[in-house]
Amino acid sequence: MSRLELIGPQGLRTDGRRFNELRNMNCKPSVLSQADGSAYIEQGNTKCLAAVYGPREVLHCSYSFILNYLINQILILLLLQARTKAQVLHNRANINVEISLAPFSMEERKKRSKSDKRILEIASAVKQTFEPIIMTELYARSQIDIYLQILQFDGGTVQICINAATLAIIDAGIPMKDYVCACSAGCIDDEPVLDLNHLEESNTPELTVALLPKNDKITLLQMESRLHIDKFQQVMEMAAKGCKEIHTVLDKAVRENIKDLLKKSSI
Repeated sequence: MSRLELIGPQGLRTDGRRFNELRNMNCKPSVLSQADGSAYIEQGNTKCLAAVYGPREVLHCSYSFILNYLINQILILLLLQARTKAQVLHNRANINVEISLAPFSMEERKKRSKSDKRILEIASAVKQTFEPIIMTELYARSQIDIYLQILQFDGGTVQICINAATLAIIDAGIPMKDYVCACSAGCIDDEPVLDLNHLEESNTPELTVALLPKNDKITLLQMESRLHIDKFQQVMEMAAKGCKEIHTVLDKAVRENIKDLLKKSSI
């Protein structure tokens, strides 16, 4: 599909939105009773479930892992190189992020491995986004696990994972410096557009921004393809605007969830 076909004659995109409109967004915290924190988010046709466990003690290795460890003692040089990193983790919590795509989440039904390159890239981006924001120094020698599952895919995977993780972390009561809100933007026919769906991000340059709404500090800036420098500032401002709109939605969901918890506790 050409870029001209992404915009209709009335100036509307393929899903009926205007250039500066977000997709419909629904979110709900506390959807899983067994997790320390959880959240479910829909952004358009993209749906994500997040679960957070921790802070908790770093999980002990199983018997098989212990055997492998003893065998691998011959690799003493590699262990010495990892020693410095282990000492750093004594001063803060380790954040572990795992992402999975449901086999039915995409048109092509197939099971994707957790070692899939694209999934690992997204998990790394989410981890790097939250490491400076979560107050990990309060939980030395512990571990925070963030599990994210994409139930339906229609673009914006990075942004929905970050937004879902933010809600789940807040639900778990883990202190953060601020909300982390993410949104994508692109450029169609030299016009900045907000919150790309899968069809749009497959045919246009895409920029994903994660923002702290209180001080406008950017924690993630990721580009999937080339974007002309003359359009970069406009596209980034469009994405930042979307982040603040998403913050309003997330904050409302958190406050409503707290009101519901207070009502239940008073009964």
